[in-house]
Amino acid sequence: MKRIVILTGAELRHEYFRRTLAASPGIRVLRSYCEDQRNDLRSQVSLSAGSQRLRMQHLVDREAAEREAYQAAIRSTPDLSNPVELVRGEINSVLHHEEIVALEPDLVIAYGCSIIREPLLSSFPGRFVNVHLGLSPYYRGSGTNYWPLVNGEPEYVGATFMFIDSGIDTGEIIHQVRAEAVRGDTPSSMGNRLIIRMTEVMERIIVRFPSLKPVEQPPAPAGSRYYRSNDFTEESVVTLYENFEYGLIDRYLEETQSRWSQVPLIRNQGLQDEDQES
Repeated sequence: MKRIVILTGAELRHEYFRRTLAASPGIRVLRSYCEDQRNDLRSQVSLSAGSQRLRMQHLVDREAAEREAYQAAIRSTPDLSNPVELVRGEINSVLHHEEIVALEPDLVIAYGCSIIREPLLSSFPGRFVNVHLGLSPYYRGSGTNYWPLVNGEPEYVGATFMFIDSGIDTGEIIHQVRAEAVRGDTPSSMGNRLIIRMTEVMERIIVRFPSLKPVEQPPAPAGSRYYRSNDFTEESVVTLYENFEYGLIDRYLEETQSRWSQVPLIRNQGLQDEDQES
């Protein structure tokens, strides 16, 4: 039985993640620290200059898609994750650092929380795992599964499991998965399917952690992309939905093998028997 602490957010996808892990027979969640949505993307858009209509509609549609994807599972899964609500950024307080250390977890798992700072950052060397929604080192920063779709590159939509460090999405990679695409996908349906798969893989990473092998790290790509939240513009939303309207997913499905060969995943031998990319 692996004893873990989860550091996460307070949106439905985060609740689905922590409840699902806590329901696993091989995992005991000692505590889940859930940071509120203060200064989230919707709040930032509402304070931005100029038109906000398309960005707001995209975020409203995303929230509706999350309810459809996760709400039934959340309602049917008892909450064994011992959640504690926090103001965003409080996870780095002395109080919570001391609490987490005192819990003596086998692993600390981060998904959707604030940037972790010292002393918490270095308190669990080799036992602090972060999941980054995006394929590092290619896409880093904010919206790392949004921008590949804006740029017409669905092959870069995925999740990276890594040891946390002081950089932004720069830790040692443990394993990666790529998003599945199906005809008729929307940006949200593709993303929500990925989060469900990511949660399944994280469960296996936790349970199998002692048997995981170090993996060769990818070289820094010449064309890596780093995005900030203020890069999220009305124009980017227009491009995103035009890409889907004009056949991005259909073309991707026809070109899957050639596109995948250009963006190889980091695969951990301790997981490959159950997580092969077809």
